[in-house]
Amino acid sequence: MKKIAFYGKGGIGKSTTAANVSAALAEKGYSVCQIGCDPKNDSTRLLLGKVCSETVLDVVKKFEDEVAIDQVVHTGFAGVKCVEAGGPEPGIGCAGRGIIVALEKLKKLQAMTKEDVVLYDVLGDVVCGGFAVPIREGYATDIYIVSSGELMSLYAANNIAKGIARFAERGTVRLGGIIGNSRNIRNEQELLETFATKLNTKLIAFIPRDQMVHQAEINRKTVIEWANQSEQACIYKGLADLLMDNSALTVPTPLSFETLEELVLEYGNE
Repeated sequence: MKKIAFYGKGGIGKSTTAANVSAALAEKGYSVCQIGCDPKNDSTRLLLGKVCSETVLDVVKKFEDEVAIDQVVHTGFAGVKCVEAGGPEPGIGCAGRGIIVALEKLKKLQAMTKEDVVLYDVLGDVVCGGFAVPIREGYATDIYIVSSGELMSLYAANNIAKGIARFAERGTVRLGGIIGNSRNIRNEQELLETFATKLNTKLIAFIPRDQMVHQAEINRKTVIEWANQSEQACIYKGLADLLMDNSALTVPTPLSFETLEELVLEYGNE
């Protein structure tokens, strides 16, 4: 079983990337489960064609110990199993704690024992213990960071790398690479390649900014479903293959913030 997690700055495109990768893997014949670890419950929207209304946390609150697998695991495009951990309303409670409860319940239900791939789509804040659970507790072993070439996106990626390096000392978790999600800034791909090298990893994919992604999203579909033969769909399919074949996992070497700023300035001024 491949146990993968996508991390990155909020709004960077983790869920879109995750859903398209899950759809591509399912089309290739893999059994896939995608678990959204964000209280917005929108990780699996493109796979289900709607926002999931039955999150693990909501069902646990309602039924306590009487929760059944089919109440929290839903079937999406191409048979992808879709789960949303859920969380409290904005401003109420700890979202990280919700993830802990949800993942513990899924483990108890043995909801993820038969899949070829389990993909966790995690809110990028690894400072909070709850969002670090997929890394810390070994739910995921192959971590990928989704980032653009923007400074704050790279800053978040660097912080996530610090968390991976810390937990790698006592477990099997490793960094699989950087997934570039373009924002069309100057020298973006070259910047991400250099950043990845300094981080002791590699840029495994660079996803161009394409209107096709927006069109698919507003129609509540992945690009894989909306425009299966498009160039953008082929990029996601290629990324899915890379994730399955990648064995070059590393312990990252995070940069200082000063070095990161200098790097962004260097490529931004070229």
